[in-house]
Amino acid sequence: MPFRSMTRAAGFVGALLLSFSVNAAYVGPSSEDQPRSVKQILANPQDDQFVVLKGYLTQQVSSDKYIFKDDTGEIRVEIDHDLFTSDPIKADTLVEIRGEVEKDFLKTPEIDVDHLSIVKP
Repeated sequence: MPFRSMTRAAGFVGALLLSFSVNAAYVGPSSEDQPRSVKQILANPQDDQFVVLKGYLTQQVSSDKYIFKDDTGEIRVEIDHDLFTSDPIKADTLVEIRGEVEKDFLKTPEIDVDHLSIVKP
């Protein structure tokens, strides 16, 4: 008899767990929540927010700081030297950057770039 009760209880618990997993859904941030332009980032900068942008590196400001420009505006970006490939990047070379927004107190937001690639036509 105890075995039969345990089997029923296990079956009930299994069915209960299965019903919870069927109703589960991802509710975290999605790619739709990501800003897709410099203007959107500057309008509402959120520290450590992941971004992907396409545009141009128009100017080198210091050894690892550049000005990135898209159709909506400009923002300073930080790119480590090891992210550059052997392909030259000029001011008219379309690139894609991936990284995080850095928003320090009383400073203009910038992007800490994790990935840099040339967009092929």
